[in-house]
Amino acid sequence: MSATASVPLADRRSERGELAQAFTAVRARLGLVLLLLLLAGVAWWSTADRMAGMDAGPGTALGALGWFLGVWVVMMAAMMFPSLAPTVALYTTMTRSRGADRPLLFAGGYLVVWGAAGLAAYALFELGRNVFGDALAWHSGGRWFAAGVIAFAAIYELTPLKNLCLAKCRSPVGFLLGSWRDGRRGAVEMGSKHAAWCLGCCWALMAALFALGVMSLTWMAVVAALIAFEKTVPWRRAATWGTAAILLVLAVAVAAAPHKVPGLVVPGSPTAMHAMDSMQSMNSMQP
Repeated sequence: MSATASVPLADRRSERGELAQAFTAVRARLGLVLLLLLLAGVAWWSTADRMAGMDAGPGTALGALGWFLGVWVVMMAAMMFPSLAPTVALYTTMTRSRGADRPLLFAGGYLVVWGAAGLAAYALFELGRNVFGDALAWHSGGRWFAAGVIAFAAIYELTPLKNLCLAKCRSPVGFLLGSWRDGRRGAVEMGSKHAAWCLGCCWALMAALFALGVMSLTWMAVVAALIAFEKTVPWRRAATWGTAAILLVLAVAVAAAPHKVPGLVVPGSPTAMHAMDSMQSMNSMQP
């Protein structure tokens, strides 16, 4: 084996070793992990309750800013906490003599970054609606735009930037040692920095979620499963290529036969119209 070929192999072995250490920490800190999973479960329940009947498919209106941000942060807790648990467990093992509140501050800093990402997504979504208007309506250019966003997400899976960010998310030991900060403020900073790497890893998948219907529990679960799959399975290359293939198939299906895509609410359909009425009723009750 050549020296150049042995370097990626060594990196993969190191990464798998770090994942093994993280899962060992999970077993050692099972109570904390169960707490995070419980919080994720409550977040799923809350999201299902608040978004019930509001999935109008691609281009679903986001509602008032305050309502959307509240739902978004809870969504991120539901989607990201399961795959975040091994890193938090390892962090807890390293900080057990420095304060029991550190893991919660770490997770809080993580959510702050995703909350800021939700604010940016809301602004971009509303800007697009105001600038392009009917040009992005489903029966105009919206169908092709949605398919293009999903296809772009598939391509991003195979880029060096995605690979770099995913490597940081999959290497909790290296991240924690390389970014260590003491104290409560340090816990928040480290959680925020870890979230930034995860955002770099997952932002295109979140864009695909918007393209499929951001108020859809079905697509939310699919994207969450893909994120967890990429972050936790030992075979990183297989995970990213597999995710890219799934996204590409979805992109083609949305463009060619959207009515045949399971779980996709097509704009203009009775289900979509009912969801729009629900959203308008909710907005009318906002102060």
